[in-house]
Amino acid sequence: MPTLPTYADVVHAAERLEGHALKTPLLHSPALDEIAGAEVHFKAECLQHVGAFKYRGARNRLGAMSEAERARGVVAFSSGNHAQGVARAARELGIDAVIVMPSDAPQVKVAGVLADGARIISYDRATESREQIAANIAARDGRTVVPSYDDPHIIAGQGTIGLEIARSGLEFHAVVVCMGGGGLCAGITLAMAEESPSTHIFGAEPEAYDDHRQSLRAGERVRLSGAPPTLCDAVMTPMPGELTWPINSRHLQDVFAVTDEQCLRAMRLAHEHLGVTVEPGGAVAMAAVMEGKLLGRYGRVAVTLSGGNVDPAVLERALAG
Repeated sequence: MPTLPTYADVVHAAERLEGHALKTPLLHSPALDEIAGAEVHFKAECLQHVGAFKYRGARNRLGAMSEAERARGVVAFSSGNHAQGVARAARELGIDAVIVMPSDAPQVKVAGVLADGARIISYDRATESREQIAANIAARDGRTVVPSYDDPHIIAGQGTIGLEIARSGLEFHAVVVCMGGGGLCAGITLAMAEESPSTHIFGAEPEAYDDHRQSLRAGERVRLSGAPPTLCDAVMTPMPGELTWPINSRHLQDVFAVTDEQCLRAMRLAHEHLGVTVEPGGAVAMAAVMEGKLLGRYGRVAVTLSGGNVDPAVLERALAG
């Protein structure tokens, strides 16, 4: 297993991302404070390059590659946001990129990948293994595999969000983070544990994909099976990551599970009160807070809005209420 990333890696990632990744704002609405029962500030990574936090990790990972590795290209697998992050970072660094994407990936994310010049290999997520497809391509072409979360550079890149939250000038009593494979939470945890150790870390994930919640209760990684579809395509992971779990399991206070309908409501609230578009998977943390999962236990809370790449039909459904 690769060495776990550290706080120093997050700081190094911030230096590498300087001038490339956007320092996204913390958005605030008194109306949402009333609903949540706390002062809530929303870290708007839906305004990041490619509309998601994934750009940070992808740019940091590709930026750490040697010239020889860059010349051979990269391959990644993702339902969309990581795919777009890798495609954009690859274009900026002059690296050839192949992305393995499920055939049912949202078209807005497919279009984003293609617009940045990456080549897409489609697969059936019900019958094929994206990991195996990517491994075969890497072995054939000598490409570097860029995982979506289980990579020290990816985790460290996402952790720069935690640095920005901790250095915002506000003292946060809790942070609630969207969770898929756990890379965003692990990175933020590394940053907050060093910069704001009294801040409590919570996760949020879709009800049908509550692998972190189940794992935290079991005290070990739990793999889900037969989980139904969800609108939260960005966080449909069946098991916590091999690298992310050791970090998150030590620091998470709890993990909340939310329904698709609760995510749609959070999307509507974000649109009405914050003026931003958030996708269902990027709204799970907001949904948890808006549904009262923290029960007023914390005075000031930071919440990640992790992505904003949503198909028009889903957005229309959310806004229609």
